[in-house]
Amino acid sequence: MLEKVRAQVKHIPMTPRKVRRILEPLRGMEAQRAVVLLQEMPHAAAVPVAKLLQSAIANADEKGLDTGNLFIVHLTADEGPGVMPGKGWRARWGSRGRYRPIRKRSSHVTVVLEERVD
Repeated sequence: MLEKVRAQVKHIPMTPRKVRRILEPLRGMEAQRAVVLLQEMPHAAAVPVAKLLQSAIANADEKGLDTGNLFIVHLTADEGPGVMPGKGWRARWGSRGRYRPIRKRSSHVTVVLEERVD
């Protein structure tokens, strides 16, 4: 039976669009290889995603799985809370003096690893 391991990080202070652009090449990749690739990426989103992958690998190790045979099965970046309370308001272009909240977007990233046996 194939064992799955799940890890999640919430409230990363960057937009999901910026996080998703680094997740696309990682889907289906070996977990250890993906961590090495993330450490070489120049994007700011690579740091929390690499930490998340290392956490998922450590979870698999605690379950007694072979960390050398782990592959990324599911990897998503979802929208977190968008407007932080008390973070300010600003008039928008063409709003005739009315104001809108300053949107401080955040992301929730989820990874599922699976052990594949030859």
